[in-house]
Amino acid sequence: MTTMAHKPQPQSGTASPAAEPELSGVQTLTFAKALTLAMADSMAVDPSVLVFGEDVGTLGGVFRVTDGLTRRFGEDRCFDTPLAESGIIGMATGMAINGMKPVVEMQFDAFAYPAFEQITSHVAKMGNRTKGKVRLPIVIRIPYAGGIGGVEHHCDSSEAYYVHTPGLTVLTPSTVTDAYTMLRDAIASPDPVIFLEPKKLYFSKDTVDVDALRARYGAGSTAPSTIGRAVIAREGSDATLIAYGPSMAAALAAAETAAAEGRSLQVVDVRSLVPFDDETACAAVRSTGRAVVIAEAPGFASMASEIVARIQERCFHSLAAPVLRVTGFDIPFPAPRLEKYYLPGVDRILDTVEELQWEES
Repeated sequence: MTTMAHKPQPQSGTASPAAEPELSGVQTLTFAKALTLAMADSMAVDPSVLVFGEDVGTLGGVFRVTDGLTRRFGEDRCFDTPLAESGIIGMATGMAINGMKPVVEMQFDAFAYPAFEQITSHVAKMGNRTKGKVRLPIVIRIPYAGGIGGVEHHCDSSEAYYVHTPGLTVLTPSTVTDAYTMLRDAIASPDPVIFLEPKKLYFSKDTVDVDALRARYGAGSTAPSTIGRAVIAREGSDATLIAYGPSMAAALAAAETAAAEGRSLQVVDVRSLVPFDDETACAAVRSTGRAVVIAEAPGFASMASEIVARIQERCFHSLAAPVLRVTGFDIPFPAPRLEKYYLPGVDRILDTVEELQWEES
């Protein structure tokens, strides 16, 4: 393994970044492949970018998101670690202090909890502790949330812990394009990023222009960062659905069903939990006067609660009804057979939309 005092170079006898054929042009990519491509492209242009974690090397990760990175860049650039999450984050912190850009994988959402003290006490606070003299460009990739028939410790929606911790940027993409661009932006950030990857989306597909995606990060590009920017995923005029990450598919499906029934629902994809894009979210709610916030995590003291509070504070005089929520229940994640009852679905979303005091409009 490379010492922290020097930037890593490909091992002798391993392929150089130019040795393997690169994807180009219009391609159909899975969400997972877009993440792989984002890491590979970042590693190709910046030798200080490293990828490591449990089983990310030879195996390519449990979900194969790091597949091929060790083969392409060598074991100095993408390597396996012991099963010790606190050690992984501690090592990443030391590497970042010494000029590297670690991209680490926690394998599953709840597996990150043993590293929580390192994340909250050191990763999140180092910049403030040193008055900005020491910044930690660490990306902590966390496969999270449900929808795969897993059990507890494998399907937690743990975003509330991270968004409550000042000093952390928290992102969660929901599309193939965003998987690429948001991870590239996270790796380019000079500060620590919690990058939450919805496991249920890993094998979703979309057609993208790989060259156009790369051009966003080429010399002279003025493309804005995705950090701190929500997007309107679907236009609508009757009410606004606000969702992110693993809940976006249900929100869009609910809007599609509502359209068939004569109701126009706008959908906002938050994308960046911290920093939060108040401007886009509030403009969307003001345009419809009604809003429902959707998230898989339990509702009590949640990210959904924070979004509701921000909307109510900023849009109160534009609201025709209180902002409502559709969330997971305040219980541990259930067994696979019960998962469909726990996760926000189209019926629960549309039932909640019907509660937005339409009779008073």
